[in-house]
Amino acid sequence: MAVQRHLRRYRTGRGHAPTPGPKPPSVREVTSWIMTHPEHLRDENADKLHRLRERDPELDRLTGHVRKFAAMMTGRHGDRLEEWIRGAEQDTLAPLASFAHNLRRDFAAVRNGLSLPHGSGAVEGNINRLKMLKRQMFGRASLDLLRKRVLLAR
Repeated sequence: MAVQRHLRRYRTGRGHAPTPGPKPPSVREVTSWIMTHPEHLRDENADKLHRLRERDPELDRLTGHVRKFAAMMTGRHGDRLEEWIRGAEQDTLAPLASFAHNLRRDFAAVRNGLSLPHGSGAVEGNINRLKMLKRQMFGRASLDLLRKRVLLAR
């Protein structure tokens, strides 16, 4: 009833609709700001993220965890993984704690991936190329033709 009374004012012309404020940032924008290295973030976006972090303590803690993990990845500091996982699991952010728990399942592999200079980029590239060829030929040709195309595509 109170809502109808409030809206009736605007329908009969006895008031003005409130002016809309600035559009809030989308989830995608905020995620992009969090995932971007602070030095590479434009000043206006850094200010917006700073204001959001001041208003939302959970977002502030999440941003801290994400940036620590990113520093571990880019700096090859796998020795800090146990400390990061412990901090994430103790936090009240359930999705982050779940992610940390899953990292703990294969701790040695994750730590090595964050520490060693070796990577699987070349293998992953070949797998993606093979999947693309397979998708292109799905339902169109036999396995023999797919085999020839894979072998000759190099």
